[in-house]
Amino acid sequence: MNLSELRPSAGSKTAKYRKGRGEASGNGKTAGYGEKGQKARSGAKRPGFEGGQMPLYRRIPKRGFKNYNTKDIVAINVCELERRFQNGDEVTVDALLEKRAISRTGDGVKILGNGELTKKLTVKVNAYSAAAKEKIEKAGGTAEVI
Repeated sequence: MNLSELRPSAGSKTAKYRKGRGEASGNGKTAGYGEKGQKARSGAKRPGFEGGQMPLYRRIPKRGFKNYNTKDIVAINVCELERRFQNGDEVTVDALLEKRAISRTGDGVKILGNGELTKKLTVKVNAYSAAAKEKIEKAGGTAEVI
């Protein structure tokens, strides 16, 4: 096979569809809009318009509030570190994912202070609560912010 023999797959290349370019084009006169009626006119109403009646998307009640200016922080307690890691291990975001302590990273991982920690761990994540940092250091480990 040579580069000069390459051709696109059959049916993958089609001619541009040209509306309203005469009867001979096969799509002249009404240009696919049919005969008369509101949808054949220019300035036809937008999708969802209900003839002046209050549209459904405005009639139904709106509930709640979504603040898009927040970060998605994934939290994990020190008791999970105790359960999943051995003494002297390095705890990183990748290690937490690998051990399935967390299922996603979001915008960052934060260690919280619920539970007890007896193992000496080197923890490298995005944030810590004050209690979690204290427990990690009390057990002889280090808490580094990445």
